Amino acid sequence: MQAAPPATPTWRGRWHACRTDRAWRAAFAAGCRDITGGALGSSAIGLVVGVAMAKSGVDLRLVLAMSLLVFASTSQLAALPLMAAGAPLWLIVATACVLNLRFMVFSANWRMYLGGHRRSFRMLLAYLAGDPVYARFVQRYPRPPAGGRASRSQLGYFAGMALTNWAAWHASSLAGIVLADVIPAAWGLRFVGVLALLALALPALTDRAVCLSALVAAAVALGATGLPMGLNIVAALLAALAAGLWADRRWGVPR
Repeated sequence: MQAAPPATPTWRGRWHACRTDRAWRAAFAAGCRDITGGALGSSAIGLVVGVAMAKSGVDLRLVLAMSLLVFASTSQLAALPLMAAGAPLWLIVATACVLNLRFMVFSANWRMYLGGHRRSFRMLLAYLAGDPVYARFVQRYPRPPAGGRASRSQLGYFAGMALTNWAAWHASSLAGIVLADVIPAAWGLRFVGVLALLALALPALTDRAVCLSALVAAAVALGATGLPMGLNIVAALLAALAAGLWADRRWGVPR
């Protein structure tokens, strides 16, 4: 009689196995610590987005649902005036997708770390993988694992960063919705968030190719600010990608 195949472990079973693994717990704690600066930036931007949502004129129930389900500040801020003006759904979705095209670039790199895991698991990780999480993770693990399967300690580090950043974002976003009438606009919280993200990005400038890509991206983003729907960011990403590929070939930077 043929033996039955082993049962696939449930999410609860996997979570229990991780929590009882010392290496996973140590990596989780390290992730929580390392994302502190990025989480503060996410909190500042989340507060701004929460205030903007509360003052947009959109129904409060929709605002609360958007705060909990959507995890992207730029597209949220862009979608709010379109929703308030009664714009067609296709335009709102198209605007959000264009502004989030940078995540396609991130996902190409994430695939080398997570592509070997199950699709449902990757979808959950994709939801949690914000900008500061990506920046800090690739700094700590510059070499992708064999087979695109992150180790348990790498997943623990990811979970510590991602959950801390997620909690900081949603707590501040909800606080912005509740406290919208008492938070002065002069605080300039969005600028504080941008500075926090810069603090994460600058340590990644480790070689000439990366520095060139960053300079090209900055120049194109500033030079194309007149483009609608944040297309200057898309143009900057494409220009940075082209510059990086050219630098790899010109200077022989190893892939």
